[in-house]
Amino acid sequence: MLEFIKSFLGIAVELTILFIAISFAVSLLQGYIPYEKIEKKLTGSNKFIASLIAIAFAFITPFCSCSTIPVVVNMLKNKIPFSIVMVFLFASPVLDPTILTIMGVVMGWKVTVLYTIITSIFSIIIAFTLDKLGFERHVKNVMMTGYEQTNQKFKWRYAINETIGLMKSVYPYLLIGALIGAAIHGLVPTHFIAEWFGRDNWWLIPIAAIIGIPLYIRLSSMIPISQILIAKGMALGPVMALMISSAGASLPEVILLKSIFRKQLVIAFILSIVGMSTVSGFIFYLI
Repeated sequence: MLEFIKSFLGIAVELTILFIAISFAVSLLQGYIPYEKIEKKLTGSNKFIASLIAIAFAFITPFCSCSTIPVVVNMLKNKIPFSIVMVFLFASPVLDPTILTIMGVVMGWKVTVLYTIITSIFSIIIAFTLDKLGFERHVKNVMMTGYEQTNQKFKWRYAINETIGLMKSVYPYLLIGALIGAAIHGLVPTHFIAEWFGRDNWWLIPIAAIIGIPLYIRLSSMIPISQILIAKGMALGPVMALMISSAGASLPEVILLKSIFRKQLVIAFILSIVGMSTVSGFIFYLI
């Protein structure tokens, strides 16, 4: 029990310091982001450039899978091309600047950079594939209030309020992840994880990708859990597959998507997330 408490406190304190510092810095700088100009760029004729801007937009808007939906509706309402909207939908939950920075510190920058590149590329490929297959016809005509924009420049009070807001919405999941990670560290034998979830068990990757969908495990929770699992011998492939699928889709998000997408597009979205996380897991597995 003492080892469990020490492990939990160690993980929790480290992640808390990182979370507060990075969240505050990101919130402080968001006052300089010209959201309206970005949306105009997203409607440009060059789809490739627009998709890269959508990736950047996903990166600077730290939303979970559920809070992404109102932004998606707002983008559709503003006549942004379907393919570009889908790029944002796939990329936004998995490209959180705060969590990516924590991932870099905890899991290493090589893993983080590779994770960012892979998820970005797959977000673009899948989005354009769905567009080419004509899935735009399965979007319902739904109106919803978009996200709140701010034109404040380098305001300390705004950054503090944003940090507090993120603490309320995201930080509990970070602590849950630390708690689970500490439990795995103290209670699950290393040889058990290494034997059953080790590098040779490639079949764990698609299983982890499928399991991650119904679980509402936010990326912030998965970081400390992944750190412990990898330290105990679990292969990186299934860990990353679980991380991407649980962050990219969840039951609450699927329910929200059903209100703006017909079932054909919802099913395609779920299969796309499973496919992206599975292939990404195999890439990490081979590396």
